[in-house]
Amino acid sequence: MKTLGGLFDLDVKKARIAELDMHMADPEFWNDQDSAQKVINEANGLKGYVENFEAIEEQLENLVVSYELVKEENDAELFEDLQSELETFMKDVNDFELQMLLSEPYDANNAILELHPGAGGTESQDWASMLLRMYQRWGEDRDFKVETLDYLPGDEAGVKSVTLLIKGHNAYGYLKAEKGVHRLVRISPFDSSGRRHTSFVSCDVTPEMTEDVDIEVRAEDIKVDTYRASGAGGQHVNKTDSAVRITHLPTNTVVTCQNERSQLKNREAAMKMLKSKLYQYEIERQQRELDDIRGEQKEIGWGSQIRSYVFHPYSMVKDHRTNTETGNTQAVMDGDINPFIDAYLRTQIK
Repeated sequence: MKTLGGLFDLDVKKARIAELDMHMADPEFWNDQDSAQKVINEANGLKGYVENFEAIEEQLENLVVSYELVKEENDAELFEDLQSELETFMKDVNDFELQMLLSEPYDANNAILELHPGAGGTESQDWASMLLRMYQRWGEDRDFKVETLDYLPGDEAGVKSVTLLIKGHNAYGYLKAEKGVHRLVRISPFDSSGRRHTSFVSCDVTPEMTEDVDIEVRAEDIKVDTYRASGAGGQHVNKTDSAVRITHLPTNTVVTCQNERSQLKNREAAMKMLKSKLYQYEIERQQRELDDIRGEQKEIGWGSQIRSYVFHPYSMVKDHRTNTETGNTQAVMDGDINPFIDAYLRTQIK
């Protein structure tokens, strides 16, 4: 079993791991911390692939043995065990195959995820805080590190905007499936009349760009503002103007960062965010040109939601791009969004 669906070549992966291990053994390896970390991340990702592949091979061998035993013994209990093993095997194969689909540029990168409530004030801001919790739970379940880069609390509840940095192998590859508008239908806890409300939140996802990505940002094209940082609940992170806002004038792209203690660190982080956004901007510009050539008409706005979350009059979460849906809304809000990500990524196979 050298390949899985034509997506995996064990020999190529092992050869690359050996090459990276030799590089890490170089006494000068740690001279460039950022470059070293990039190599380590690639090595860990590849080793994870190989370990998962070899585990699946072992599972398959055990399944064959179990199958032969069931044929010989004709035992109902052994048959049930075989069914259970087969279900686990199919799930693991599915997860592994999904990992192999993440081969686009920057899929392996960390992800910058932003949430922006739509019209509706407290309703939409509360919905944004619910989505924030959902993505934090999802990241934690995958053992990703989730950092809050920027947080603007709502006036009464929820958040006006929030930016997360989600660190982990393939974080962007997975989370790019979440880019778009998320719609909530529920009985409002803020409406004394108990009426049903619809709220919208826009989710933007970009890859965190590394220093070796060639995206030019000219000094004369940016405006840098500093201000006092504030955290959840409006409490000050510190008492100096350490938070940084950078505006890219040609595109009117704005990024903010207040996670770090020093203004210098926040500026460095904000510049990375800006480069990520400009990269995404260029990709979308090229896509619009292609759409114009093809004559495609794409609706832009709150009506173009990618997913609906319905809490009343029934319980359902449905992704409108793939028609994937579930009635277990609580599980989804607790971070179980993998079925939606899985279904979306599979539609992108060319």
